[in-house]
Amino acid sequence: MQRLMRTATLAAGAVMLLPRASGADGPGEAKVGLPLDVSTEGHRIDALLHQTLVLVGLLFLGMLAWMAYALFRHRQGHSARFERGEGAAGKALPLGMAAFVFLVVDGNLFVKSSRDIDHVFWNFSAVESRPDALRIEVNARQWAWDFRYPGPDGRFDSPDDVITLNELKVPAGRPVVLQIGSTDVIHSFNLPNLRVKVDALPGSISRAWFQATRNGQFELACAQHCGTHHYKMRGLVTVLPEAEFQSWLAEAQAHSLRAFDELDESARWGWSWKDHRP
Repeated sequence: MQRLMRTATLAAGAVMLLPRASGADGPGEAKVGLPLDVSTEGHRIDALLHQTLVLVGLLFLGMLAWMAYALFRHRQGHSARFERGEGAAGKALPLGMAAFVFLVVDGNLFVKSSRDIDHVFWNFSAVESRPDALRIEVNARQWAWDFRYPGPDGRFDSPDDVITLNELKVPAGRPVVLQIGSTDVIHSFNLPNLRVKVDALPGSISRAWFQATRNGQFELACAQHCGTHHYKMRGLVTVLPEAEFQSWLAEAQAHSLRAFDELDESARWGWSWKDHRP
């Protein structure tokens, strides 16, 4: 029995070390079983996932130890004693254990995720008030992603807008605020490396934001089955140094002005930016 308990203790220690070994304490490192995090705030999500893994792992090991103890304690030759759970103690034990598991695992998730949502992920007013924030409109449709950047006039749905197809280009080190809509069915805008996933709903505008920390190209996908060609809704996120991004944006804006066609209604899907700043 002592050997079993020592083994369980060592296993619990290994599980506890998992978040530190996987880099869950900070952004930008590869996580166990997760895509590389290249966002400033993605480590908050990864930390919750790994903390949950640790807590569930400890509960699992505790259950194994309990079952092993029962097998050894009540092996052949031991007289059985039945407990129907009719008394106060019989009811309090299972209820107390269920409450303990709920508070330890679900309570931890609820408290920390609520804090992160309120102060970070849904704190759009603080992000949009930053002078360096980049605003982009995203239009989901069967089966592609359209992106719209405002031109020098700062307005959307105007001749100098930059429109790209299945390619989102952003600068590193600046917050990017997205407003996301859909023209047909429910899609889900998913940037695994930036820890962003939000539904695109017809008739509604969803919001998200991120700030990339590393240059490179990363996957863009639709995480909601949206029809027969759902698999085609793949795109590319390109994170550029600020100077390269500004050079690309200036060239794209000049091209947009040359190519603007007032009669092309399909290209004018933009909307007036839903300003949520105080």
